Amino acid sequence: MKVVRYHGYGDSDVLIREETGRPRPGAGQVSVKVAATSFNPVDVAIRAGYLQGVFPVAFPHVPGIDVAGTVAGLGDGVEGWSVGDPVVAFLPMNADGAAAEYVLAPAEALAAAPRTIDLVDAAALPVGGLTAWQSLFELAELKPGQSVLVNGGGGAVGGFAVQLASRAGAVVTATASARSADRLRGYGVDRIIDHLDHASSPVTADGRPFDVVLNLVTTTPEQTAGLVGLVSDGGALISTTTPPPEAPGRGVRTARVFVRSDAAQLGELVARVDRGELRAHVADRRPLAELAAVHAEAEAGRLRGKTVLTPA
Repeated sequence: MKVVRYHGYGDSDVLIREETGRPRPGAGQVSVKVAATSFNPVDVAIRAGYLQGVFPVAFPHVPGIDVAGTVAGLGDGVEGWSVGDPVVAFLPMNADGAAAEYVLAPAEALAAAPRTIDLVDAAALPVGGLTAWQSLFELAELKPGQSVLVNGGGGAVGGFAVQLASRAGAVVTATASARSADRLRGYGVDRIIDHLDHASSPVTADGRPFDVVLNLVTTTPEQTAGLVGLVSDGGALISTTTPPPEAPGRGVRTARVFVRSDAAQLGELVARVDRGELRAHVADRRPLAELAAVHAEAEAGRLRGKTVLTPA
């Protein structure tokens, strides 16, 4: 089968397209014929070696932690799945991933794929959706009627966060570019702050502070301090990127997001997609052969929105 993988840490040019044998599922594993994977920023950090102390990988390594596809084979002890079932999953960070024609997935990581969207586009759901869900409902403990600021609402995680917070009964403000504004309004955002106004300065917002601030972009120390100032007493600042201060005072809780695979939560996200309550926005579809270019574009800041990659 064809894969894109790397034989050592390095720049995007270490990603090469090769032929290798098709993996066979072991006990508790499922073989998935890949319809698509997607690019996530953590892929760059793992490939470059920045996270080798946390997620060490064996070489050669196949990236791609999102997968959407169909069950192609079952290992010993696997129940509840049949060959041909459409599935989605958030794969282990340090195992071989879905930048391939076939991938092995732990059976407990799988959820049935959405029925109402293209299976390729479903690859945009697992990591982004789970990051938003765990940030809002586990770490921030979001409640109906609270106010939320999503800093970086135009991105993949931001789009899911805006929708989930709005459906939860929160009053949602998001920073985003003009090109994302109409999409976010369709998601239920109450107010949009143009991110270009705060590209190099702290975010400002008139009115009362926010019960929850979710930071999805890399911020300077000054910008991070500004986000703390936007949180109400007893509120929460949750960040997927820049580590927030540990004890900012005023009873403000802070946390850094380390998303985990959770099939039950992923199943709930899928159900919301099928009920029309959650949309998975795909900005671009690319062939898997262009994965190195996608990594390079992301590192140069030229990748816009969620990109899914197909092995065909």
